[in-house]
Amino acid sequence: MTQTPTDRTSTPQRPARDEVRAQFTVPAKHPMVTVLGSGDSLLRVIENAFPAVDIHVRGNEVSAVGDAGEVALVQRLFDQMMLVLRTGQPMTEDAVERSIAMLRASEDGTAEAGQETPAEVLTQNILSNRGRTIRPKTLNQKRYVDAIDKHTVVFGIGPAGTGKTYLAMAKAVQALQSKQVTRIILTRPAVEAGERLGFLPGTLYEKIDPYLRPLYDALHDMLDPDSIPRLMAAGTIEVAPLAYMRGRAQPVFTPVLTPDGWRPIGELQVGDLVVGSNGEPTPVLGVYPQGEKDIYRLSAQDGSWTLCCGEHLWTVRTAADKRRDKPWRVLETQEMIGELRAAHARRYELPLLTAPVQMPARAVPIDPYALGLLLGDGCLTGSTTPSFSTEDEELARALEAALPGVVVRHRSGPDYVLNRVKVPGSPVTTANPVTAIARELDLLGVRSHSKSVPETYLHNSEDVRLAVLQGLLDSDGGPVTQSGRTCRVQYSTASILLRDDVIALVRSLGGVAYTRRRLAAGRERGTALGRHVYDTHVVDIRLPEGVEPFRLERKKQRYLAAGGGGRPMRFVDSIEPAGREETVCIQVAAEDSLYVTQDYLLTHNTLNDAFIILDEAQNTNPEQMKMFLTRLGFDSKIVITGDVTQVDLPNGTRSGLRQVQEILDGVEDVHFSRLTSQDVVRHKLVGRIVDAYEKYDNQNDTNANRDTRHTRNSDGKTSRDGK
Repeated sequence: MTQTPTDRTSTPQRPARDEVRAQFTVPAKHPMVTVLGSGDSLLRVIENAFPAVDIHVRGNEVSAVGDAGEVALVQRLFDQMMLVLRTGQPMTEDAVERSIAMLRASEDGTAEAGQETPAEVLTQNILSNRGRTIRPKTLNQKRYVDAIDKHTVVFGIGPAGTGKTYLAMAKAVQALQSKQVTRIILTRPAVEAGERLGFLPGTLYEKIDPYLRPLYDALHDMLDPDSIPRLMAAGTIEVAPLAYMRGRAQPVFTPVLTPDGWRPIGELQVGDLVVGSNGEPTPVLGVYPQGEKDIYRLSAQDGSWTLCCGEHLWTVRTAADKRRDKPWRVLETQEMIGELRAAHARRYELPLLTAPVQMPARAVPIDPYALGLLLGDGCLTGSTTPSFSTEDEELARALEAALPGVVVRHRSGPDYVLNRVKVPGSPVTTANPVTAIARELDLLGVRSHSKSVPETYLHNSEDVRLAVLQGLLDSDGGPVTQSGRTCRVQYSTASILLRDDVIALVRSLGGVAYTRRRLAAGRERGTALGRHVYDTHVVDIRLPEGVEPFRLERKKQRYLAAGGGGRPMRFVDSIEPAGREETVCIQVAAEDSLYVTQDYLLTHNTLNDAFIILDEAQNTNPEQMKMFLTRLGFDSKIVITGDVTQVDLPNGTRSGLRQVQEILDGVEDVHFSRLTSQDVVRHKLVGRIVDAYEKYDNQNDTNANRDTRHTRNSDGKTSRDGK
């Protein structure tokens, strides 16, 4: 259309009877070039879209003459353009075309009720970086972005070029920057491209890099490139093939604590109960065999250890994290290797139980505190009357009060005898109650080096376990005070079994225990008793606040006067290769996803406080899709993107993305966003290519169905036409 500086169109003609005229003024603060485009490029787009409307521009006045419906659309279009321009965002030819498409859909009645206006779509900013703003460009893209905000699991399904992954990445970075999540995990299925990954040249990361490159490229668009290596090194951003997402596993024989005791992780099934970090039972939600894997032995400085694979997850905290009041972070085993020390101090602190383990109460034949005293200073040989040795009469009286039918008689010095209370008329042959109970618990005849806590006491209620420990500490333990430090508790025994049982009792109550050995060789005991025969095992104990280690008044007061036991702590000490083993991983329902494994270490397999993106999901099989979805942790979000028309799986393998639409359709907090060729934001030709392929596929499907019609032969058998 020929234009002059003052009048960009020919002189307007009088409208015909079936035509209407609309006119509006562009505010002076908006130069006309922003409305009409450079070289009137935007005006030409509008004229091409509305051939039945004459559009005239004079100065900052715009008028439209033509069909009433079309003129109304033009007027609405300019109104929407002005709303966008007021935000400071420029209009482009592509934005004008998409605005026209949205307005026409609304006018034709093909749009949904309450459809957003073009201005609402084009002005929704997601992320800004280095002067560039990322925002949705189409209505479906905006709804996709809104769904990510509203739902925990979102599927973005549509052809290539519709911005599925890019927008999800922008939302992930936005969530990280606003501290809605603490980490981003980006993953793709590494589909074999004609060769197996193991036969491709280069290192492992060089082999998988081509599959993950699009994710890296998107990251560099949204973050400062210099910060990306630092964020990845810290585990804040993880980019990995889907296969490595499932590798958070332990050997099948690794013990896991359940309310009924320890069980191998390989024997657990969905619905079984394990113990969480709060000491309470939590159900197992998933069990996933992982095959044979390289295994590492992770040890803590208190002597506890367990086995796991390199990708197994650990909740840890550094001194800097604690000082800055930062939350606990989640790292893989392999991420900590080589980083275990900071200025000669152990870097990674491990969490402890926040409350004692809750186990079912079980009936016991003798008071647990009395049992602890007898295991400490009792004599249960079976050849003599049971006896007890102590310098504290308070303990003798407490023992007598806890043993019905028994009187504790002082013999001489520290020695007491536990006699049966004789009842008139009772047989002389009646066994001593303590002897009978010791025989029932298989403790009769044990010596100092072979004592142990019976299983029924080790796996019992919190009160029972604490009472046994208090009896042991009142008899053979005591507080150790140091100037300027909190008080620790020390216990000693000649029995390796009893040492391990005390450590288990302490850990089950949320404490830590360190052990060392004092050799008997060359150590004098005293002229009356001669030399030591057995080594002494010394256990240093720290219990959490609220767990009292003593009942004996003098020890209790000394412990409290020193400020109690302080805060128990446990740090990662070493991580060493331990061969290859068959492995399995589990998912639990606990809020923090932690469960108690060997030596009361806390570990987990799911991903909390994370924004997780699975790209190219059409190339997952159903098992991989289920595995991925069940990795969802608390306060996390999952976005799954893919194009079901571009499946690269081997023949006969069904796409997990296709199947999951049937399984999860209608499930609360799961949303499916479907994008079409109209949402392609690459070159315009891409959208036309997508449409052409879709048309071709539909025609071929129709022809295929027609070619495979069945007819019935004269003999009653079915055959295909033309065969």
